[in-house]
This record gives sequence, structure tokens and C-alpha cells, in this order.
Amino acid sequence: MDEVLEWLLAGDPAIVWQVQRDLLDEPFEATRARVANEGWGAELLSHRRADFTWPGWYARKWISTFYSLQVLQQLGVPAPETVEALLQFWDGHLFRPWHVTHDDTCVTGMMLTMANNAGVPMPGAVERLLELQLPDGGWNCRDAPAHYSMHTTISVLEALAPLESDGAIAEAPGAGREALLRHRLFHSHRTGEVIRPEFTRFSFPCYYHYDVLRALDYWRGFEWDERLADGMTLLRGKARDGRWPLQNKHPGRTWFDMEQPGKPSRWNTLRALRVLRWADQPRNR
Repeated sequence: MDEVLEWLLAGDPAIVWQVQRDLLDEPFEATRARVANEGWGAELLSHRRADFTWPGWYARKWISTFYSLQVLQQLGVPAPETVEALLQFWDGHLFRPWHVTHDDTCVTGMMLTMANNAGVPMPGAVERLLELQLPDGGWNCRDAPAHYSMHTTISVLEALAPLESDGAIAEAPGAGREALLRHRLFHSHRTGEVIRPEFTRFSFPCYYHYDVLRALDYWRGFEWDERLADGMTLLRGKARDGRWPLQNKHPGRTWFDMEQPGKPSRWNTLRALRVLRWADQPRNR
């Protein structure tokens, strides 16, 4: 077996089951079931309280209930009981886990993703997100924005992705993807310069932050577009001995560190390899 695959398979069960599913086409359910009882998943759940929440609903980044749940789901534990606890703050129009007077579209998008992952309904969320789409095709969390935000747009696109496959929504996600493609994922459409350096530095967990690897990982569910090529070149260029480092750690408190910045990252390597596997398929060339 490839040395890098062996290294990935020696990692936490949260990594291993996704390697089995996304890189090896092997059964993964038994490994995924271990996540809640071993390693990172068990550690994160050890901090959850008896009412299925962590201290604070949203604002304590990154240890609040909202972001702890987000990470737990990315490890592979759906936790519908925690989703239901958070949805007490959804009124069908506005998600208010803290004092806010306008739509924080990014947070609504992330909450819908978590509800989708757990199979818990979030009535009215899709309709509200479609209402908040901007004329340029994207979304923004700010009140009365003039231009879309890449952070918010990717968060909403991830939330809408599972609904596209069953035809529940039509043109809106395509317009959102086009907004990102106009920038070739990270370039200014006016000058060609990198929009923000942090978009080119790969992190995990991403939380709400946009970067090129997060965008490419999302794109695996859709058709290849030549405007993704710059992102793929960036991705390939960051590999070191077949592994990708953790380049960025978003400031804030965490329950524990899964990986260290500057060191080879199993999360980024897993995600990079599954992107490359998708991009290198004959139909994408």
C-alpha cells in the first residue's frame, strides 16, 4: 500500500473512515461508528454536558455549542439531539443564538448544513437563504451588503448542495458557484491579484472561513470547470512528500488541537487527495 495511505490509516478513526470511503472505496460504517468512543470524537464528546450542549451557544469561538457541533459532525458524529437544541433559536426567518438584529447568512447556512447532516428539519431555511442571495450571485453575512462574501457564499453553497441532487432547488447554487469561478477561487477579477493571502493557506477546521481547499472539496460534487485550474495548481504545489501541511489555525479557544500548524496534516492530506482523485477523472479533462 502507498506510504501516504498507510500514514492516513494510522490516524484517528475520524480520518480512517473517510479514507476508506473517499480514497479506497471500502466499507467504512464500522470505523465511523468508533468515532464517538475513540480519539478526537470521544474527547470532544467528553466536554459535552448532559443536555447535549457545550458551554455557550455561539459566541465562544471555538468551544461553543455551535462550533463544537460543527467539528463533531466533520469527525463523523451527526448528533441530532444537539442540532435540535440549537434550532430553538431558529424562528423560520432568523437564526439568533446570540443578540443579532439582522440575518447572519453565513451562520444560517452553517446551521442548515448541520441540520441536513443530522436529518433534522429546519423549516423555511432554504427559502430564506434564496431570498438573501445577492444580484452578483453570492451571499454576505453583513446587513445591506454591496458585494458577496466568499466566506458566506461557500457556507451557503455547502448547505444547499444536498438539496440540488433531488431537484429541490434550481438556479441559485449555480449562480453562487459562478460568483466564485469569476474569481478563479482566489483572484481579483479586476487585477488578477490574490484577494486575501489566507485564502491560499489551508486550515482545518475551517469553521466559517473560506480557503481554496475548502472550495475544491465542495466542488467534488459538481462538474469540472477550467476556472478551477488555478486552484488545482495551488493545491498540487503545496504537497510535501505526498502530504499537505496545516498552514493556518484560526485564532480562538479549542477543546484540544488535532494537529499542529506547519506539520503534515492528515486532514488536509485526506481532503487534497480526494480532490485530486475527483479532478483527475477522465471526464474532468
